[in-house]
Amino acid sequence: MAKVLLLNGSPHANGCTARALEEMVNVFSQEGVDTEVIQVGNQDIRGCVSCGFCEKNRKCVFNDLVNEVAEKFKDADGLVVGSPVYYASPNGTILSFMDRLFYSTSFSKHLKVGAAVVSCRRGGNTATFDALNKYFTISGMPVAPSTYWNQVHGFSREDVEKDLEGLQTMRNLARNMSFMIKAFADAKEKYGEPLVERDFFTSFPDGK
Repeated sequence: MAKVLLLNGSPHANGCTARALEEMVNVFSQEGVDTEVIQVGNQDIRGCVSCGFCEKNRKCVFNDLVNEVAEKFKDADGLVVGSPVYYASPNGTILSFMDRLFYSTSFSKHLKVGAAVVSCRRGGNTATFDALNKYFTISGMPVAPSTYWNQVHGFSREDVEKDLEGLQTMRNLARNMSFMIKAFADAKEKYGEPLVERDFFTSFPDGK
């Protein structure tokens, strides 16, 4: 069975972001996709210190939730990362988590399906959405679309319940993500995976 991990980057385990992810979980269940929601936003997650430990040891030097989720991410078919908007950016905790999760894991993320979900009161949503999607696009992960930006609006969980279009967007996102995961699995069996070149790395070490 296909599996999707959903990361809640909010410090509130039952708030606006959680409500958006719940709407997706319900659809994934209907589509026969297994899910696991992981609470990140209330954890003590420090940022990457660029120490190089992961390059040799295949895991982060800070043995916390990042290493635990990395093992699950390796076997997952998709990843949803949800975050509230803080000053037109994702929560600092989820950013630190994503930096370390993606940097410390050497396994291929190619063709795992990614989706970003944003919760905001009013503004800063598209900048936050953009920041989260970049983790996927730099890693060869197709980004799942919906029928609008993947966002819900409100200051409380009760407000999000009133955002009918936002919840509809979450349902359509989960359906599209389920379809993509299944379609990629079928295509891999029929055609194999596309070639990924890794021969060149532009760094200009000679200064020219």
